[in-house]
Amino acid sequence: MRLPRFVLFLAAGGTAALANFGSRFVFDGFVSYPTAIMLAYGVGMTTAFVLNRLFVFREATNSMGNQATWFALVNAAAVLQTLVISLVLARWAFPAAGMTWHPEAVAHAIGVIVPVFTSYAGHRLLTFRTHDAAIQPRGPRA
Repeated sequence: MRLPRFVLFLAAGGTAALANFGSRFVFDGFVSYPTAIMLAYGVGMTTAFVLNRLFVFREATNSMGNQATWFALVNAAAVLQTLVISLVLARWAFPAAGMTWHPEAVAHAIGVIVPVFTSYAGHRLLTFRTHDAAIQPRGPRA
């Protein structure tokens, strides 16, 4: 039985998140905390790219360089989405609604969840595309 692609995507992302989190503790022994976070983020992104390429989007036909570029761009968009959603909810929406139960934690959780869906779509359509799913320029209509 083959798992649905989205489930494999979640598993790859979860594994990458663990690699990110765990590697920070290793880096802490050698570099400052902020540097360790950045290096760990690189470990997580690399892990996510490799796992997605090997297990989730195996039939991709675009070049690895193209995949790496789109992977970085889709993830940059996801980070911005997370930041904007988290800040809007925690700073404006939740206070306006009178929500006081851990507003930053709840906002961040929602901010992390939302890009899972847009990242999946971005990686499927852009990062690991097949010829069938490639973005085609529109020509004149016949």
